[in-house]
Amino acid sequence: MFKSLKKKLFADPESAASLIRRLLKENFKSYRSQYAIAFLLMAVAAAAGAGSAAIMKDVINEIFIDRNQTMVYVISATVVTIFVIRGLATYGQQVVLSRIGNSIVAGLQERMYQKVTRLGVRYFDHTSFGDLATRFGHNTTSARQVMDMIILAAGRDLMSVIGLVSVMVYQNPLLSLISMTIMPPAVFVVSKLVKRVRKIAKSQFVSQTKILSIVKETAIGIRVVKSFRYEPEMAGSMSTAVREVEQQSNKIAKLTARTSPLMETLGGIAIAMIILYGGYSVISLGQDPGAFFAFITALLLAYDPIKRLARLQVNLNSALVGVRLMYELLDMDEAKGGEAGLKELEVSKGEVKLDNVVFQYGETPALDGLSMTAQAGKVTALVGSSGAGKSTVFAMIERFYEPQSGAIFIDGQPICEASVESLRSSIAIVTQDTFLFDRSVRENIAIGRPDASEDEIIEAAKNANAHAFIEGLDNGYDTMVGEGGGRLSGGQRQRIAIARAMLSNAPILLLDEATSALDAESESKVQSALARLMEDRTTIVIAHRLSTVRNADVIHVLDAGKLLESGNHNELYKMDGFYRRLCELQFTEGSD
Repeated sequence: MFKSLKKKLFADPESAASLIRRLLKENFKSYRSQYAIAFLLMAVAAAAGAGSAAIMKDVINEIFIDRNQTMVYVISATVVTIFVIRGLATYGQQVVLSRIGNSIVAGLQERMYQKVTRLGVRYFDHTSFGDLATRFGHNTTSARQVMDMIILAAGRDLMSVIGLVSVMVYQNPLLSLISMTIMPPAVFVVSKLVKRVRKIAKSQFVSQTKILSIVKETAIGIRVVKSFRYEPEMAGSMSTAVREVEQQSNKIAKLTARTSPLMETLGGIAIAMIILYGGYSVISLGQDPGAFFAFITALLLAYDPIKRLARLQVNLNSALVGVRLMYELLDMDEAKGGEAGLKELEVSKGEVKLDNVVFQYGETPALDGLSMTAQAGKVTALVGSSGAGKSTVFAMIERFYEPQSGAIFIDGQPICEASVESLRSSIAIVTQDTFLFDRSVRENIAIGRPDASEDEIIEAAKNANAHAFIEGLDNGYDTMVGEGGGRLSGGQRQRIAIARAMLSNAPILLLDEATSALDAESESKVQSALARLMEDRTTIVIAHRLSTVRNADVIHVLDAGKLLESGNHNELYKMDGFYRRLCELQFTEGSD
């Protein structure tokens, strides 16, 4: 019977019971010694609370009825001792639980970050920054809240109730039974609130992600926002999202607070019944007034922990929404191509070959049976209109995505059989939209090879025509570049990216038209740096401006994910095909 109940209770992995069980299984064992200390301190505090109720019997009988002067001092000293012990025990358990909670949050955030970095690029294509940020902040904090609720409920509240109820039963079993009449209706009402709280809490998470996404969009696109006077629209979107969170928070607060009038009403009824019967038993039946007073004190002290236990299920289900979403991320399937059993890619020449590669993001193929070769040590250009599949080729070579069919080879080795680490260490990339981390210039260059020496970093910067401007920065190589490299110009960012690629010394180079957005002077400096970078490397260039690929060894013309034409500039121009039309269209537009 127990096994059947257990199986039913944990059948749904997203149920409250299953999530709590998983949280405890993953976190309790690591901190069991600290939790043992916290439980011990909570037991001491609970015993002190029960003692403060029990001593009321002696206060009434020894002081107010028997008028024993000696007992006044004894009981007063005992009360002070009880409350000091309770205060110290409460302080100790709060500190211990805070340290455990902070450690749990830190550990979960590390796990989530490691998980996110192992997920494929496709995940980031469909996930907003607000969603990610909320999972890292709100969801991990929710896990801590759930752990704290369970531990405090089991330790502080439950042990306090047990201690105080024990005093009540010892003083008067019948009155104790009367006081328990409030439990069945309380449990019934609370169970009705739980489902509504869970639904609202999930909507609240969605609204919180909107807020963070709007903040990020504003920060990144502030120049566009101001240039087009878009502040009112952004403020309107923010106001809508903020008000949604406010309304949902108010609904959760209202539902959670409904336990208070319920418990107050039921508690008032129970206490009134106890006073009626207790007063009658003391006045008419001559029972011990001290025992009755101790009972009432224990009942009043038990009232707050009982209310917290009554609200526990509502609060748990609100916090468990965040835990559920956290585990949703942690349990996601990672990108294919785990390292176990895969070979190291050995690149001697650097020839890259795509063989009948098919890939699609949605319903329309991005690559439709594409076959092409980038010859070792040569410059291969990819041209075509927007959406032709040029950027997808780069993504496939780096294995950000896996082809639905076909294969990609480097020096005859299928890259799907090579470790991702060895593959990407053989490739350097410089893109049109250069991304720099909010770190120093030195650290951004060293990303190309983290173990590089200072001399090697400086040499790479010199070869990239970056050393001179870096030396002119306020702190030289220690200058922080800002988020995304925002404190540097476009040309400076590009040259740091080139220095990074030079430092990696990878045999295969991917260039996404790294000079198209630069002014003439910056372009000249970047072009000369690129010329040095491309020496003796297999280079694949995405060309947006056809004038930049005239000297490429081979030009592959793509359209709708298919290879239309191949050859050098003169050969393709003479064909009078798609490439020539692209040239004539672009050059005509440029002369207008």
